[in-house]
Amino acid sequence: MHNASDRPIRVLVGKVGLDGHDRGARIIATALRDAGMEVIYTGLRQTPEMVVNAALQEDVDAIGISILSGAHMTVFPKIIALMKEKGMDDVLLTGGGIIPDEDREKLQAMGVGELFPPGTPTSDIADYIRNWVRAHRDF
Repeated sequence: MHNASDRPIRVLVGKVGLDGHDRGARIIATALRDAGMEVIYTGLRQTPEMVVNAALQEDVDAIGISILSGAHMTVFPKIIALMKEKGMDDVLLTGGGIIPDEDREKLQAMGVGELFPPGTPTSDIADYIRNWVRAHRDF
């Protein structure tokens, strides 16, 4: 018998909008898998609604959005609003990409978690997700 805390952390990795570059998202997905997490990768050109619905269906602990298109001030607020609407208060929304510090601070004030710049060691991202989930998810 396993208790729930033995189950792997489940993370949905998504790309929202017309940003056609998913190399970074794939690298992160692989790194999180290698760190023992279950990763659901939604692929390219997702809408915020598609990402949040997939996260609900998959019962994930965290959503990671990779964004390089510059649309982060549209995408993250939309996803956080949908998550709140659906009562996903104990799910981490994190991500990465090219996000200016000032925007990152605004997004974090809205409830978005840590946002990682390109080149962040994948182990740092895995540790952050693991620590957040331990602290916020009730198994």
